[in-house]
Amino acid sequence: MGSIRTFLIAGILAILILFNFIAALRGYQSSMAEADILFDNELLDLSRLVANLDLEQLGDDFRLGNNLAFQVWQENNQTDRQLIGASFHAPDSPINMFSLGFDYANFDGYRWRTYTRYDNLAKRWIVVAERTDLRFILAENVVLESITPILFGIPLIGLLIWVIVSQGLKPLRQLSEELSKKPINDLSPLKGYHAKNELNQVVQSLNGFISRLDQALEREKRFSADAAHELRTPISALKIQLHNLQHELNGKSEAFLALQDGVDRMQHLIEQLLSLYRSSPDQFTANCAELDLFTITQDVIAQNYSLFEKKHQNLELEGKSEKIIAEKFALETMITNLLTNACKYSPEGSNIKVRVESDKECVCLLVEDNGAGIPDAEKERIFERFYRSSINDKSMIPGCGLGLTIVKHAVDLHDAKLTLENAESHSGSVFKICFKRS
Repeated sequence: MGSIRTFLIAGILAILILFNFIAALRGYQSSMAEADILFDNELLDLSRLVANLDLEQLGDDFRLGNNLAFQVWQENNQTDRQLIGASFHAPDSPINMFSLGFDYANFDGYRWRTYTRYDNLAKRWIVVAERTDLRFILAENVVLESITPILFGIPLIGLLIWVIVSQGLKPLRQLSEELSKKPINDLSPLKGYHAKNELNQVVQSLNGFISRLDQALEREKRFSADAAHELRTPISALKIQLHNLQHELNGKSEAFLALQDGVDRMQHLIEQLLSLYRSSPDQFTANCAELDLFTITQDVIAQNYSLFEKKHQNLELEGKSEKIIAEKFALETMITNLLTNACKYSPEGSNIKVRVESDKECVCLLVEDNGAGIPDAEKERIFERFYRSSINDKSMIPGCGLGLTIVKHAVDLHDAKLTLENAESHSGSVFKICFKRS
């Protein structure tokens, strides 16, 4: 069940209704038994009353009511009995077989409860009867009147339970609201002023988890800063030495070129790893601002235009100024990786198109390359870390398999949508990223 409050209220009400039903059933059964005893006692009293009646003064239409009847039989001998008095409802034949005590009989179209007694002095059999249907109706009315307040009280009890449970869960709701309102980069301890005894342990555990998370992030930040310094510095020194070595050798041997490519690839890998870390959620929200997607794309193209110029590729930019809410570094890194990816996997002299378009709901950036395309089976996997498509010759195209992973990470940070489609007019691919309007 989705709600603790709903679960508690439903569970308590279910148990309450079950016990009320059992209690009402037991009460009904015991009340009906008590009512039977009460009505049987009335029949007993009625038999005494009939025994003292002056039967000669009774008319043929004498009535005790629609639910009562009686017969008086004079016994002449054990086999000869004569009806000397009866009520209007009583039949002419004996109601029962003259057996003493309580019994049941059927006459006048109804079921009757009977009581038979014998007067030794007058040698008379007195039989009185009461309709069972009316007896049960009266008894049920009495019982239902006692049960009805319980049934009508259940909704009121449910409302009271809802109020009590809601008040009991109020600290939990306050804790949830405090957690939801925390900024993504706020790792301060939770306040405990609202916590009840049952929530103290939860708050303490959450504060412990937040403290450990803060320490872990601090360690990662220090590692990132140290890595940026410790890894970039020797790479830069190595590239300077390679540059000097190139002049000393007065040329480039195959071994030198392989060494230079390896150093460049190592530098690229380090920069990509650091970029992937730098675009972390705790730093992202605070740095978001309204940016012009078209202008940012222009700047990134200008910074990386030499890559396309080396391969004699024709790069086109279409669109107009469109504003979005974004973090500048993450956005620039995303566009840079899309453009360098398009440059690497498109052949020399090919056309690469970049478009900025929009509609009422979103602003989209499209990068269309002229490469070999991506098989449908690999369209999801290419965004995984270190995965490279099998359709390209990996030995001829340098890369570490992190470029599109960084793109996907930046897209997720901006709560944008990334789609990958095949180009309509050639074998290339179209990467489309749609941002919500600012």
